[in-house]
Amino acid sequence: MIAIIDYGLGNIKSFANIYKILNIPFKIVSRAEDLNNATKIILPGVGAFDYAMERLEKSGLKNLLGMLVLERRLPLLGVCVGMQILARSSEEGLSTGLGWVDGVVKKFDTSRLTSGTLLPHMGWNSVSPTNNNKLFQGLTDGARFYFLHSYYFLCNNQEDILATTDYGGQFTCAVNSENIYGVQFHPEKSHQNGIQLLKNFANL
Repeated sequence: MIAIIDYGLGNIKSFANIYKILNIPFKIVSRAEDLNNATKIILPGVGAFDYAMERLEKSGLKNLLGMLVLERRLPLLGVCVGMQILARSSEEGLSTGLGWVDGVVKKFDTSRLTSGTLLPHMGWNSVSPTNNNKLFQGLTDGARFYFLHSYYFLCNNQEDILATTDYGGQFTCAVNSENIYGVQFHPEKSHQNGIQLLKNFANL
C-alpha cells in the first residue's frame, strides 16, 4: 500500500487519481496510525522550504517517517518541495532539512538564464536519467515533465544524481540514495510520463 502523506502541501488528489486509474492500492495519510500498513511512501510538496518543514513537524508524522524510511527501509519518493526537504538545508530559508540525502538546496543563478521569465522555472522540460534506474523504466531519454520551482537540489555525492535537466545549465532534477528517491518535477501533473514514473515507483 502506497501512503501519500498529507501534511497540508502538495497535489494529493492528483496522486490519488493516478493510482486509482492504475488500480494500485494507496491511502492518503495524515495520522501516524494510518502508516501501519504502508509499503511505500510519497512525500508531496509545493511552496517554501521552511513552511514545508514546519508543516511536517506539526503533522506528527516526521519521526515515524524517519523510522520507516531510515530503519525499515521503505521506499520513499519526495516530489518538488518534498524532494528539497530531503536535503540538509536550503538557501530559501533557515530551517534544517531532513538530511536523508546528502545535499543542499540552492537558488538558480539568474545571470545564467536567458528565457523571458527567469524564475520560477515553470513549464515542460526534458529529463535525462544518468543510469538505468527502475524509476525511469519505460521512459525515453529526454522525456518531458512539468516543473515549477526557483531552487534546485545540489548533491554532495555525484552517485546520488538520478537525472538532470537543462535550465541555464544542467541541474539535478532527480536523486536517489538507497531506498530514498526525489524528483523536482511534478509527475502527478506530467500526463503519461508522470503516470509511468509513478507506476514504476509502485513497482520498485
